[in-house]
Amino acid sequence: QVQLVESGGGLVQPGGSLRLSCATPVSALRFYNVGWFRQVPGKEREGIAWIHRSGTTTYYGHSVKGRFIISRDDASDTVFLQLNNLDAEDAAVYYCATGPRAVAEVWTRPGVYDYWGQGTQVTVSP
Repeated sequence: QVQLVESGGGLVQPGGSLRLSCATPVSALRFYNVGWFRQVPGKEREGIAWIHRSGTTTYYGHSVKGRFIISRDDASDTVFLQLNNLDAEDAAVYYCATGPRAVAEVWTRPGVYDYWGQGTQVTVSP
């Protein structure tokens, strides 16, 4: 069982930035690929970024490519998501997720992730 904890969400103005973190109470994240998703009420959970456990390969969803950056730090066993140039359409609850089936070919599918955090709210408003 892997428990994930997201943090770093909050209120930001359009054009602003936030840095989200995904960590585990017990060191384990370094062994897994990790994905970030977001969800707004009434819509499906959207895969927005993914990073291989080695940190050498990353993927992004079309809506965030060029603005968001996923990274990981094995020393702290944390995965980060840097959100830049935010706009109103980025407002959502952001989740990190992981699991042994979260491989590159299917990274956008929520169903392949076995472990999820509780989510952190990102609000974009003037």
